[in-house]
Amino acid sequence: MPEYLIYFNQQWVGDHPEEWYHGRGDRARAVTEEMKAAGVYVFAGGLEEEDGPIYNADPTSGEVLVTDGPYVETKEYLGGFALVSVADDEAAKMWAAKVAEACGWPHEIRRFKPQRLAK
Repeated sequence: MPEYLIYFNQQWVGDHPEEWYHGRGDRARAVTEEMKAAGVYVFAGGLEEEDGPIYNADPTSGEVLVTDGPYVETKEYLGGFALVSVADDEAAKMWAAKVAEACGWPHEIRRFKPQRLAK
């Protein structure tokens, strides 16, 4: 089955009162449990924000340079994602809608390229 990435950028979350966020965690966990029960769950998680380590690996100079922090030009960064294995685009959109509704902010859906098996 195809695998889909359902994700959001942290900047899409918006500003909300602290109590608003508290109600979202239970909803998001419920959707995750629903995905597991349906057999489509592969992985899901939110990324650490400002407090977590962020590294950049850049090979463009001919030598890979690993530094702290994202690219300076980066205006958006990944906030969290879910990976699901479902039959088609319609199923992926349905799960993305559930995740977005539970979280309360927009999400995007991307299908992974099919894996080629090594010969």
